[in-house]
Amino acid sequence: MKEYTTDEKYMREALKQAKKAYNLGEVPIGCVIVHDGRIIGRGYNRRNTDKSTLAHAEISAIKKASRYIGDWRLEDCTIYVTLEPCQMCAGAIVQARIQRCVIGTRSLKAGCAGSILDILGNNEFNHQVEVVNDILPEECSGILKKFFAELRIRNRNEKMAEKSQKATDCL
Repeated sequence: MKEYTTDEKYMREALKQAKKAYNLGEVPIGCVIVHDGRIIGRGYNRRNTDKSTLAHAEISAIKKASRYIGDWRLEDCTIYVTLEPCQMCAGAIVQARIQRCVIGTRSLKAGCAGSILDILGNNEFNHQVEVVNDILPEECSGILKKFFAELRIRNRNEKMAEKSQKATDCL
């Protein structure tokens, strides 16, 4: 049996959360927060399900971890997220004083841990976050690619069905 590093072990847990989002038809992003070798917060994307801009994986996991710790400060924690955080989530990670952020795959369109902006490492803030990139990148990007390929097919089929219905209605 293959031995996994600690970061790979917890990224696999974040991927389990991403699969929950995938099964809901949400963009499959998952997250876990670890403190003293124990997962204390889990989250997955639920924006469409909850009809909320704030329902990102990281925000959900931060809320749960804060509840577990009993404080908004998550200073000795590591956050594992399958996709590089957006500006909102990166800001929340800084505000929560999370020590490390381990990222599965980069987000070239919205990533704020170095791809577009570097909120996590910005020296102007009172807290910087250590960033580790590319942990299980094939698995983390693979579930996203599969989701968006299926979404394109679904959207194309729906458009074709609409056109067909309109043609039938005209008869």
